[in-house]
Amino acid sequence: MASRLVFSVCWFVLLLLLLSSVCGGRRLRGESTALTLESVRKFLTREEDSIVFSLIERAKYPCNAPAYDPSYLGRATKFHALSLVDLFVRETEAVQAKAGRYQNPVEIPFFPKDMTLPSVPPYDFPNELHAAAASVNVSNTIWRKYFDEWLPQITSQGDDGNYAPTAAADLVCLQALSRRIHYGRYVAEAKYREAPQDYNTAIRAKDRDALMKLLTFESQEDAVKRRVEEKAKVFGQDVTLGKRVDDSTNATNYKVDPMVVYRLYGDWVIPMTKMVQVEYLLRRLD
Repeated sequence: MASRLVFSVCWFVLLLLLLSSVCGGRRLRGESTALTLESVRKFLTREEDSIVFSLIERAKYPCNAPAYDPSYLGRATKFHALSLVDLFVRETEAVQAKAGRYQNPVEIPFFPKDMTLPSVPPYDFPNELHAAAASVNVSNTIWRKYFDEWLPQITSQGDDGNYAPTAAADLVCLQALSRRIHYGRYVAEAKYREAPQDYNTAIRAKDRDALMKLLTFESQEDAVKRRVEEKAKVFGQDVTLGKRVDDSTNATNYKVDPMVVYRLYGDWVIPMTKMVQVEYLLRRLD
């Protein structure tokens, strides 16, 4: 009897080990991810690192205008000529789609019509978004503002011939910015779950101004802007062993101007994230 009991226990332990190895830490289907304002804040804070590092990497190269000139490649689609950056982003997103990147609802491609079906098995990513509101998309605005308004502020004039690395750095910047701005959908969902009664009246009235006021906390926004400015200083300075960095004398040596990053958040990233939140909430009761 004792030997049978030991045998049964051994098999039970073995079964648990097999199950744990198969699951490998994967989220079980139907398990709640508990979207909260705290989890949202942690995600956005980590995204600051990604954005600052991506801007520093892009600032390593000058403007490299031929990368954005359709005549450089001499290629065109049915609708318009393609620049090297256009081609690079389209082709890279297609490969990443095959690898399953866009199975995750946090990730949104810039050229969804060029997507291919994933070659990897599907993964049950958590999707906490309200179905009717999840489609909010400002990718075209992000693309236009990045190239027209912000890229000139972080790059110097010139041409060093590194067009492919330039396009790759642009894509990393675009994806980091897009992920942060479109995460406004999750921010709005978390805020709505915390206090739906605060938002329902404005949502039913389709009152964008009222929603924007509810979503605006100037002290928090100021803290975010000052934090990314500080990160740009810390991440973007040259480190010399044996010497203490003096901010007052090293201000011109940052790899990307911290004030540009401050303005990027204040004039663009935060307002666009709030715009995404408003558009999401307007669809939240659909």
